[in-house]
Order: sequence, then C-alpha cells, then structure tokens
Amino acid sequence: MTGGPATGSPAAAAPFDPGAAATRATDAILADTLHGTHRGVVVDSPPGAGKSTLVVRAALELAEAGRPLMVVAQTNAQVDDLVLRLAEKNPELPVGRLHSSDADPYDKALDGLDNVRKSAKAADLAGLAVVLSTAAKWPHVKVDEPWRHAIVDEAYQMRSDSLLAVAGLFERALFVGDPGQLDPFSIVGGEQWAGLSYDPSASAVTTLLAHNPDLPQHRLPVSWRLPASAAPLVSDAFYPYTPFRSGTDHGDRALSFAVPSDGSGPDRVIDEAAASGWGLLELPARHTPRTDPEAVGAVAAVVRRLLDRQGAAVSERSPDPAPLTPGRIAVGTAHRDQAAAVRAALAGLGVTGVTVDTANRLQGREYDVTVVLHPLSGRPDATAFHLETGRLCVLASRHRHACVVVCRAGVDELLDAYPSTEPVQLGTTVKFPDGWEAVMSTWEHWTEHRVVWQP
Repeated sequence: MTGGPATGSPAAAAPFDPGAAATRATDAILADTLHGTHRGVVVDSPPGAGKSTLVVRAALELAEAGRPLMVVAQTNAQVDDLVLRLAEKNPELPVGRLHSSDADPYDKALDGLDNVRKSAKAADLAGLAVVLSTAAKWPHVKVDEPWRHAIVDEAYQMRSDSLLAVAGLFERALFVGDPGQLDPFSIVGGEQWAGLSYDPSASAVTTLLAHNPDLPQHRLPVSWRLPASAAPLVSDAFYPYTPFRSGTDHGDRALSFAVPSDGSGPDRVIDEAAASGWGLLELPARHTPRTDPEAVGAVAAVVRRLLDRQGAAVSERSPDPAPLTPGRIAVGTAHRDQAAAVRAALAGLGVTGVTVDTANRLQGREYDVTVVLHPLSGRPDATAFHLETGRLCVLASRHRHACVVVCRAGVDELLDAYPSTEPVQLGTTVKFPDGWEAVMSTWEHWTEHRVVWQP
C-alpha cells in the first residue's frame, strides 16, 4: 500500500533563505524602533551583516516620519561614511555633520554634497532631519529639547561612561553593534569595576542591558561578507549565543589564478585557501622576537605571490571575474610594530597599495583575501592580550573569499602549557567563550588546511 508520509513524521526542512531571514530581522528591528514603547532597542550583528545598511535605513525611515534624529558613531571615519551613505540614498535629505574644531575634521568628500551642512557648533545644525557626530563630540552639546531618537552605531565599541555622557540628549535609541569585536578601548585598567553594574569601562550595551534587561534585543542572522567556508567556524568560535549563517553557499564564490603554482610554501597555501577558504602556512616551532623576520617575510611572500599569480574573484556580486588588486588584499597583525615590519618587507618586494594594520584598525573593513600573522606565533607564553577573543575574531572575519594564517608550529602545545585561568568576576556578563577556547577551536580547524614550510 502506498501513500504519504506517516502521521507525525517530521516534514522536510525548508531550505534556508538568507535574504528572507535578513528581511524578517530588519522589519522587526524597524518596527520596534519606530513603533515600540521601550526607550532602547539593541541589535547584535555578526561581521558583514549590514550594520551600516541597517543604520542608514533606520535613519531614513525616522526622518521620513518627521522624527528628529541624532546619530552617534565612534570615529570620524564612521561618521563620514554614514553621511555619504545617507546622501547616496536620499540626496534631498537635510543632514548635519557636527565636527570638531581641528584643522581637518571631516572627509573632504562631504564638501561636494549640497544637502550636508557642516559645523563645529550644534546650534548651526538646528532643525535638520539628521545630525551625525562622534561619541567624543556629542557630550559637548547642550540642548533645550532632546532629540526624539538616537542611533548609536558600533555600540559595543562605546564605553558605558561615554553613553552616560550623551544619554540626556535623546529620548529613545537604537543600539547597533558587533558583540564579537574588540572591547572598548581604555587607557585605565578596569579591574576595580569588573562585575559592577556601573562599570565605566564596560561596553555601552553591556551596561545598558544590566540596568534594562527587558529592552527588545534582535540579531542580524546573516553575514553577507563571510563565505560559506568561513561563517560556521567564526559563528561557532565567537558567536555561540548569537549564531549566524553566510548569505552565500558553497560554489557561489570562486578564487582562481592565471599563473600556476611554483610549488613553494606560499603558493601551496594560496591554492589551499582558494579551494577551501582557509590556509595555514606553518613555520618551524621557535621562540622569536615579536617582529619575527621569518614570519614577517612569509606574510610578505604570500602577498607577493597573490599578486604575481594574477588572481581573479567571482562572486554573487558579478559573474565577471574581478581582478585581485592590492586594494582588495589586507594583512592583519596583533601589534603595530609587526604591521610596520610587514610594510617594510612588502616595500622590499615592490608591493604597494595593500592594507597592513592591526586588528583594532581593521574593524569594520572588508577585503577579498586576508593574510593574518597569528597573535601567538613564536611566543613563549599566552598572555591575556594575545588570547583576547575580539582580536582573533576581527583578524579571522575580514575576508570575502579566503584567509591565509601564518604561524609558527606549537600553538596547541603553548595553549596546553597555559590553561585558561582568568579570574572569575561575579556579575560579569559572558557573551562568548574565553580567548583560550576560541584560539584552540580555530587552531584545530586551521590545521586541517596546513602547509608546512621552511623558509
């Protein structure tokens, strides 16, 4: 006898539609922002999930609804980028750029926008639909009537004391940020406040939720940057409580080279990364200075070969191959002196135009291929700095196609010798595994794509 499936048998799971999932999340966020009753809405966003797109859309809808809006970003570059995006979406929208009194306070590209008024005085921007500035500038503003709405961009990079300094300027706010990125920067240690509800060095979102646990919390479920080869590892290692998926599937993107491999370590790891999304170029185990000449040279060699082999990237953005130019490659390090050493090595190989910087400065940026000098490469110990989860998360999540990690062997033995012994702070919110666990899980995955090389 034939028939349909037995009663109660599970139906086949519907295929995941990333566009529909992202739309549902965005609609819910905007509904809470425009029509909710809470004073705040929190949005957690993984790398490349469209934080800026969400901020711009929310700003436009609030402006169209006739609700005065202030936007708080953490750096001048972030503010200027949002102004440019707003002007692109709506060239008629009156926008104010509140800046400092420095000699060069904003991107000169803003001078060509007729709808953007720029001033160091908030009074000059009164009545405009949207006013944008940095978290450092807003505390100096005094108003008779607060803005009805605020949007805080990169809210996890904002310290709670900075939020307190501007909280009186608005009635309701949308907080958008990435919980897996580096913690807010502070030149003063925060151990004496750890676990306290008023910890000034904690992120704005952490403190906000500690005092307002009932605020609506949303998450963007899709990364449009990370490929299908990278999203599962980054999600599991750094976002276990706010998981996400890639907006693309295996086969949607491809990285190919016109010049074949010469059989060297750098070429073999490039081919591995092009095929699988990850590549680990492992040098012999050795304790080295921080600016390890061999490791720095290996990083530079990988970049040189990426360019020499005339790479081309195909993705969902365009069926035509896009050349892998220096501007689409980045090198990430843990320390500034390492970045300087890599720049010098690249210059020695005649390479220019490749971004080389620390994890702190690479936050929010996107490239086709990244080359990472592992924070624990050649180290005799594993310090809290080098095990910071956010640092490795940034380094591992900047690429659209492939990431090559350069490191000396022995990271697993180093982690075994330095078990996680961070002190337990009562009241401290743990949003993701500690750095030791994240480094171990990523290292185990990367060793599956290892190419051993003796320079």
